[in-house]
Amino acid sequence: MRTMLLGRSGLRVSELCLGTMTFGEDWGWGASRDESRRVFDAYVRAGGNFVDTACNYTNGTSEKFVGEFVGSERERFVIATKFSLTGRKDDPNGGGNSRKNLVQSLEGSLARLGTDYVDLLYVHMWDFTTPIEEVMRALDDVIRAGKVLYAGVSDTPSWVVSRANLLADLRGLSPFVALQVPHSLVRRDVERDLLPMADSLGLTVMSWGVLASGILSGKYNDAGSPPEQARLKPGTQSLTPQNLRIAAEVSAVAGDLGRTPSQVAINWERQRRGGSTIPILAATRLAQFEDNLGCLDFELSEEHRKRLDAVTGFERGFPMDFLESENVQNLLHGDARSRMAPWRHRG
Repeated sequence: MRTMLLGRSGLRVSELCLGTMTFGEDWGWGASRDESRRVFDAYVRAGGNFVDTACNYTNGTSEKFVGEFVGSERERFVIATKFSLTGRKDDPNGGGNSRKNLVQSLEGSLARLGTDYVDLLYVHMWDFTTPIEEVMRALDDVIRAGKVLYAGVSDTPSWVVSRANLLADLRGLSPFVALQVPHSLVRRDVERDLLPMADSLGLTVMSWGVLASGILSGKYNDAGSPPEQARLKPGTQSLTPQNLRIAAEVSAVAGDLGRTPSQVAINWERQRRGGSTIPILAATRLAQFEDNLGCLDFELSEEHRKRLDAVTGFERGFPMDFLESENVQNLLHGDARSRMAPWRHRG
């Protein structure tokens, strides 16, 4: 497995990230300790060093397992965790993005992980109540204290992230270096604003939901599950006729290549943006995870990528489709356009 720099930092991370929301059975689904260990070991054998967890995943069991599995090789791994989600539902300060919750959540994560620092701490979700200034200063304080090395942000509007990193630049604070968003062949809406912002700010994009809760594995097409009766995990994409059509095309491309649909869907994600996107892969069974790792053995051709792009029917919408149109480009640059280097978003 190759490594890449995380955003505008010197931290080198694996091109695939191990997602551990499935580590533990506290939520009624997920992997046992032994199966979680087998998945972790498979990831390490493949050369991975980047592990993603959160303070609330499986009620803290995920962080405990990660800390146990990493053990004495702590320095070898890049551990990312998150704060924001409440740990005490009757306490108004038990969740959110405040300095108080950041500190208490981080201390809990460090204890469960059995370490004195985490490499990357994400703001898990934007709460729309805590001032941006407080969030960035609080993150910078725990970084300066050595309890966190880098800051990231997840599930947050682009205008918030842009303003936060500008504030960090102006005040000499630690900026966000990574952006975590849901992205897959059946969910491309982040391409309208969040991904162009990430390109402009030099943020590494971490993609979750790459297989759309199994839709893109083709298993629902094979089973013939009626869309109206399908039940998926909360927050995931539904089994609409369009999504099943996309899954069918993924399976067709996989058939052409002699690969599995999951591997094809992961590589569509992995090869985007010049290879600067890192898919977060999680599994409840070792066999699933080992199949996913097979994506490292090949790449999609441009033809296959275009086929997959086309079946989604995705439209970027205003303002990008307007600004990139032939007419507007001519209005902007006139006859000089033919002598200009190819257009590239510069923010």
